[in-house]
Amino acid sequence: MTDSTGSLVPSPQRPTPAPVVLPPSADAVAFPPHLRQLRDEVQQFLLEYEFGLREIETKISILRDEFQQMHEYNPIEHVTSRVKSIDSVLDKIRRKNLSLDLVTMRREITDIAGLRVTCSFTGDVYRLFELLTQQDDIRLLAVKDYIAEPKENGYKSLHAIVEVPVFLSSGRVGVIVEVQFRTIAMDFWASLEHKIFYKYREQVPERLSEELRDAAVSAAELDARMERLHRELHGDDTSS
Repeated sequence: MTDSTGSLVPSPQRPTPAPVVLPPSADAVAFPPHLRQLRDEVQQFLLEYEFGLREIETKISILRDEFQQMHEYNPIEHVTSRVKSIDSVLDKIRRKNLSLDLVTMRREITDIAGLRVTCSFTGDVYRLFELLTQQDDIRLLAVKDYIAEPKENGYKSLHAIVEVPVFLSSGRVGVIVEVQFRTIAMDFWASLEHKIFYKYREQVPERLSEELRDAAVSAAELDARMERLHRELHGDDTSS
């Protein structure tokens, strides 16, 4: 830049821009010590259930593969599993009016880890139940046989609460897992009943409730008929 005489005039200095400061990432945020400890305890708590579920899944998978490879008949149709989210666990604590601590959660809530084994026939349900619960490292804590005594709404399934050992770097931990055994027909009915139940926000009209009970009876009759046909074709011994 020059003035009227043609002499060079220094350009005015522009102010130095302030440095851009990026917000810290979520990982970089420092939790207060007590919150960090609580977070770590909850993560460890849920991890134990995840590991316990894997142990049961492995046992069922081994049985399934053995039946598939060594026998002419495989009683396991499919297997599903899940670990409850912490929100779901907290909601159950609220509904059961329990104290908010991990010891109480572990003792009072037995379905944090859950696995469902869907079998071909009712006889397979009891057979798989025995094959799992008779294993040396499985401790059977409780059984709810809703096949022998269905719920009022018609629900049928065999529920087993078991404890399985998990070996961590800190030592052995006994983890409780709920295992449900049911037939294809029972699973079909339960899936649709669940959708209807929540569509009406737990207030199912009596007419629909009666229809569901009738459908449960029909599903049970179908189970019995198909199992009878199966035995006529294969006999009572389906292990060979």
